[in-house]
Amino acid sequence: MLSLILTQAAPLSGSGAEELDRCLARMAAGDTKALGRLYELAHAAVFGYALSLTKNAQDAEDIAQDTFVRAHLNAAAYRSEGKPTAWLMRIARNLALMRLRENKRVVAMSPEDWMEAFADRPDFSREDAQTLSELMDTLRDDEREIVSLHALTGLKHREIAAMLGLALPTVLSKYNRALKKLAKALEGGQNG
Repeated sequence: MLSLILTQAAPLSGSGAEELDRCLARMAAGDTKALGRLYELAHAAVFGYALSLTKNAQDAEDIAQDTFVRAHLNAAAYRSEGKPTAWLMRIARNLALMRLRENKRVVAMSPEDWMEAFADRPDFSREDAQTLSELMDTLRDDEREIVSLHALTGLKHREIAAMLGLALPTVLSKYNRALKKLAKALEGGQNG
């Protein structure tokens, strides 16, 4: 189950990124329908990423909505470099960090939160949500963020490094360490 989530092709890479780019260009030109399409394409990934940071479904939904409002308001400032996903996730990250600072709280994500994050996946069961919740709780916040960015949005490690202001080897090291922790936790759960 974990490998399915971590290796799933993210919809926001490749041709999906090209479509996001087109939506942002259309929004900058005043096309209001483009915002709806951007939302359709990216909401699940933005929500999932915000959820991985805030660990609260309501906060994540608020952040997702605010992300699209900000994207709409700032579409003219967006410069297409083939990285619209990173641009959207940077907005979501900044909003999530502001929310965390305001609330001064960190709580573990519940299986219900994970079910909501993967609501569009018919193959994702309640048991999967419970397992994912327990597994992700074994990671440090920085590891969880990198895994979520890669798995939920399809950002490449170099894009994550640039977005987070980290060196690429640091991101790769944290990602690989996180995968090892997840594998060990999963193995322990299956043997226990």
